[in-house]
Amino acid sequence: MFKKIFSFALLACALSAVQAQPQAASYPAKPIRMIVPFPPGGGTDILSRLVANKLTEVSKWTVIPDNRGGAGGTIGIAEAARAAPTGYEMVMGQKDNMVVAPWLYKNLSYDPTKDLVAVAHVAYTPVVIVTSVNSRFKTLADVVATAKAAPDQITYGSPGNGTTIHLAGEIFNTAAHIKLRHIPYKGSNPAMMDVLAGNVDLMVSSLPSAMGQIKAGKLRALAVTSARRSTSMPDVPTVAESGYKDFDVSTWYGLFMPAGTPEGIVATVNAEVNKLLATPDMKAAINAQGAETQVMTSAQFSALLKTDYQKWKGIVQASGATIE
Repeated sequence: MFKKIFSFALLACALSAVQAQPQAASYPAKPIRMIVPFPPGGGTDILSRLVANKLTEVSKWTVIPDNRGGAGGTIGIAEAARAAPTGYEMVMGQKDNMVVAPWLYKNLSYDPTKDLVAVAHVAYTPVVIVTSVNSRFKTLADVVATAKAAPDQITYGSPGNGTTIHLAGEIFNTAAHIKLRHIPYKGSNPAMMDVLAGNVDLMVSSLPSAMGQIKAGKLRALAVTSARRSTSMPDVPTVAESGYKDFDVSTWYGLFMPAGTPEGIVATVNAEVNKLLATPDMKAAINAQGAETQVMTSAQFSALLKTDYQKWKGIVQASGATIE
């Protein structure tokens, strides 16, 4: 009797394995929705559409970007976390809403380490401090000197409360012993319009969001916040080089799916995205936006998520920042 039961169990496992294989092998059998958790025109939107278009063009998948902006990207991430884990819903997350927001927002509806699965790391980028080309500020030192003489008078825009970019400004306030006034926007594009118009003095931005206007000569880059200079803008100094030792704030972008998505589908998407990222065309397209490709396995990306999640807990708590 035991032998029959054992044989039946083995048969059931074998059938399950056979049934699971076609699911990944035939994937995708219909269009994939890619949630973009910021409005059109910003860095997240640019990179999301680049990946979606290339997957559609090269891999012959149908990937449809869907902008769901608001609350520093947390609305779109929450929607992805609630989605059915079928492999047909994914989201372009970034450090902002995956590892910073959970420690800032008191009532966030998702836990990124439990409710989502890391699928594919896409890009790494420094954060850049910019001002209008017509601005009185020529260097970061100009900003600091003016801010010390007139605390809380210089304004800086960001794509929203709770983003890495917002906190980069707050961390710089602490490092430089100054007070810049934060003006949050619903995405990078409206913040960009106001800094170009001179309605805000500065903008702290991801490089992909600002690169087009920098290249067009409409924005002046004062400094990047990463530990090393950007390969896309090698002439722009780092904040650390400007006298603030060990200053290092950068961000990353990557694809996530709801927890419970079949491992075979996660592996398929990871392999396809990594294949794209390794091509010269894709590298050049991402570099043109001020970002750099960084290929990882799903496990490596998951480890990065968990490491940064704990790291930013301490940074946020030390800053004292909270969002209701």
